[in-house]
Amino acid sequence: MNNDLKQEQTARINFYALLSRVMMSEIDEGLLKSIEEDENMLSFFPTYKIWEKKEKMSRTDLIEKYLNVDFTNLFLLHLIPYESFYVRDDQMMETGGDNPVQQIYTALDFQVELDKARVMSADHIAVELEFMYMLCDSENKALENEDFKAAAEIAKIQYGFMREHIMQWAPMYLLNVKSEAGTAFYYDVADLGLEFILNDFEYLTELKNNGYNYEV
Repeated sequence: MNNDLKQEQTARINFYALLSRVMMSEIDEGLLKSIEEDENMLSFFPTYKIWEKKEKMSRTDLIEKYLNVDFTNLFLLHLIPYESFYVRDDQMMETGGDNPVQQIYTALDFQVELDKARVMSADHIAVELEFMYMLCDSENKALENEDFKAAAEIAKIQYGFMREHIMQWAPMYLLNVKSEAGTAFYYDVADLGLEFILNDFEYLTELKNNGYNYEV
């Protein structure tokens, strides 16, 4: 695996892991500290970087008084972070085993612990992003072993899942998050998520059009 491809894969894995984590549950002080103290990571949160409240308050107070409140509004109460809500005509959440996303997870042995993740259905945005993280990590391991056939098969699954699921609703949801965000942090989370998803789908589309030739 050449250096450019290695960097690309590492970045994809890291972004999917980060976005899944910050959309799954409230942020903790450790993660917020790691974002603030890593200049490269902080560069992806430009609005938060210059947010006045960040400079004036402790992380504990910032999280408890602002970030947790905003997370609850955006991911638990006001907005609905579930694919079925956006794609079904009746806007009903599909929480059972008939959920098409759950069927894909089951076929690929991806386990979703709904109670632990504090989500109601497998088609929550954070779970779908975690699924992409798992696929990217598996693809990367195949590339490291120079098993390009296996890597291509995993990339095909990624492309299909992005096209048929994530791209059908996540951009709209993230635009709503940007519009409704009450803090600079979650505004940047939505902005980063939207830009990354669109760019990654473009990357996967190009990979598909090149016949999944990783050397092109």
